[in-house]
Amino acid sequence: MTRGGRAELAEKIAGEIVLSDDPGATLRKWRTDFEIPQTALAEELDVSPSVISDYESGRRDNPGVDVVRRVIGALLDIDQRQGGEHIRQHARVVLAGFDSDVVQDLREYAANIPIERLYEAVGATELVAGDRDTVAGHTVLDSIEVIRRFSNEEFYTLYGESTNRALVFTNVTDGEGAMVALRVVQFTPHAVVLHGIDEADLWEHAAELARIEGFSLALTDADLQQVLDGLRGLP
Repeated sequence: MTRGGRAELAEKIAGEIVLSDDPGATLRKWRTDFEIPQTALAEELDVSPSVISDYESGRRDNPGVDVVRRVIGALLDIDQRQGGEHIRQHARVVLAGFDSDVVQDLREYAANIPIERLYEAVGATELVAGDRDTVAGHTVLDSIEVIRRFSNEEFYTLYGESTNRALVFTNVTDGEGAMVALRVVQFTPHAVVLHGIDEADLWEHAAELARIEGFSLALTDADLQQVLDGLRGLP
């Protein structure tokens, strides 16, 4: 993780907190994204856990710039001491120019893993088997925002280092938008997971398009945080 990458990530987090309508909730979102307990953050800042709780709940006035700077520094320092996994994940998205409300997670694995293992991690059920049975990374996308805001070129960039990956679409109603977008672009992922719907809600042509394009298609209705935690637990 370069110093410049860490600095850009810190600026991104600070901007989200300062500009948020609910800075405490945004601060809490980043702390939980980094999987850091209130007690650990409080210890790093040399304050009581109740101080962190009060800021996150809004019981204290909105944190000023100095407080935000110290909190972000503490989150990054703690994560860096623990290996920097969350810094690398978030910084990759930031440095690629993506907003965290569009790209919720992006990661490359150390080696190929079976698609079935990824599905187990996110509680997904496969509906269509693809032409390939492994993935080497994943990208988690808000299906509405990525379609609304991204060009074909930007969409391709979301694949990361390789199309040997799973695309997980959140904020899905029936999957039509995501499936049509995949049909239009020239690059096909190994697997697609539609989050938040069951088979009864699925667009009637989704399975057919998956078979034509040759990618595995699966659905999960697990809680989004459970999905993200499951993905981050993959090697």
